[in-house]
Amino acid sequence: MTEQQHALLYCRISDPKQKHEGHGLESQEHRIRQFAENNGFYVDKVFHDDVTGGGDFSKRPAMTRLLDYLKHNQSRNYVVIFDDIKRFSRDVYFYWGLIRELDKYNAQPMSPNFVFEKTPEGRFQQSITVAAGEYERESNARQTQQKTKARLEAGYHAFNAPVGFKFVKDKVHGKLLVKNEPIASIITEAMTGYASGRFQTAQEMRFFIESQPAYPKMKNGRIGNSKARDILTNPVYAGMVEYKPWGVSIRKGKHEGMISYETFCNIQDKLAGRARVPTRKDLNKDFPLRGAVACECGNTLTACWSKSRNGTRHAYYLCQNRKCEYKGKSIRKDVLEGEFEKLLKTITPVQDVFETAQKMFRRLWAHKAESSQSAKQALEQEMCEIDQNIEVVLDRIVDTSNERVIQALEKRIEKLDQQKLIIAEKQQQTSKPMHSFDKMYRTAMQFLSNPYGIWDSGELDMKRNVCKLVFNEQLVWDRKGMYRTPNLSLPFKALDNILNYKIGMVPGTGIEPVRYFYRKILSLVRLPISPPGH
Repeated sequence: MTEQQHALLYCRISDPKQKHEGHGLESQEHRIRQFAENNGFYVDKVFHDDVTGGGDFSKRPAMTRLLDYLKHNQSRNYVVIFDDIKRFSRDVYFYWGLIRELDKYNAQPMSPNFVFEKTPEGRFQQSITVAAGEYERESNARQTQQKTKARLEAGYHAFNAPVGFKFVKDKVHGKLLVKNEPIASIITEAMTGYASGRFQTAQEMRFFIESQPAYPKMKNGRIGNSKARDILTNPVYAGMVEYKPWGVSIRKGKHEGMISYETFCNIQDKLAGRARVPTRKDLNKDFPLRGAVACECGNTLTACWSKSRNGTRHAYYLCQNRKCEYKGKSIRKDVLEGEFEKLLKTITPVQDVFETAQKMFRRLWAHKAESSQSAKQALEQEMCEIDQNIEVVLDRIVDTSNERVIQALEKRIEKLDQQKLIIAEKQQQTSKPMHSFDKMYRTAMQFLSNPYGIWDSGELDMKRNVCKLVFNEQLVWDRKGMYRTPNLSLPFKALDNILNYKIGMVPGTGIEPVRYFYRKILSLVRLPISPPGH
């Protein structure tokens, strides 16, 4: 009795969507399984591939497993059945490489749609069929790339929607990228926070994103540092479109960005600058001053919980610098933070001074509103100058044949184009109606009027912001039980200067000898008089 021929079935789709939508693998398997049954073959195993592309077969997991199966079962000559020769390979070079691999294990390729012959005519027919498939694949890829590139050049994002965005169908634009809330607001806050210094590193920004329940994360609750950096470097979030591999330079997109392009450029400058030590993730509400206060030796204080013999837990700040004479000597949490709150209360300006400063800010805001038209004209003039500079650089590129000079000039044009985008964005902003002072600066005024109130809110993130926004540098703890003179940020330093100066009348005699016709004028002049010692 003749032994029944054994067969291996190979099914492959080039588009992963067919796996879920088109049932391509199931339909292929059904056809070739019927073919095997009609020819009396016994099916040993079925291999499914759902990878894209038609090139190297060694990069297909299922094909690799099939060849490995043949290698470990060389005692039996198999028939390898697939639906169509195009499913096998659409690359002439790799097709014949795969045929040689099957020959090595005495396996015979078969298909319901093609007859394989080991004759010159048969090999020629195989080459023609595979070459036609290769041409079709490359032609389709080229057409797809051309269409995608044209859409990119028109200002449309043509790839998968980045996190925080989604595609919607629009009658005018077709598939248009729009914000996907509430994820979009989280990304906006994260990116602006990094640009402003609220988050010193990409890792700090990642910690913030991971703390937001609405943001999609991996199973471990994280997004990874690479994902955070991808967000910071993607111009799509600034309302721009770019794809350098296809020569599509950065340009204004049709979609609305989450941050301004100027902010995006500031982020890139910050990423390219000196790296900072990231804030530790274990900064919790128990120790809000960890990282914000330094010891006398200059080393940043750390913090910990300590347990006494009776089991009571105590919170301490301490210095871990080996060369410091106070190494390991703890400072009670209530003492360090209590003195900090006292210091913060002294920084709070008195009501009269704050109201005066607020009036000054209001006048400045009104002046800004009046000067917006002149600013718009200045931006238009600056745009014209940049266009003229680009024309000059283009003329120089035409006149030179030195490749290095051409590359340098092209970089110059790229920078000028970047400046144009920033100016265009500013022009768009100046054309918008200005909001009221109260609407724009309500939060800032609340912070300036009472930073202790923000600190006392109890939220760790707000307490960290108080440390960064009120003080220019770390506070230094003196072992006498107090903080050394702090270096205040500019707004609080200005308010402090106003607070510490007295307003008085210049005496009639003044500094100069009395002159009759000056006496009345000098007596009316109000000048600040410095306190003793200044």
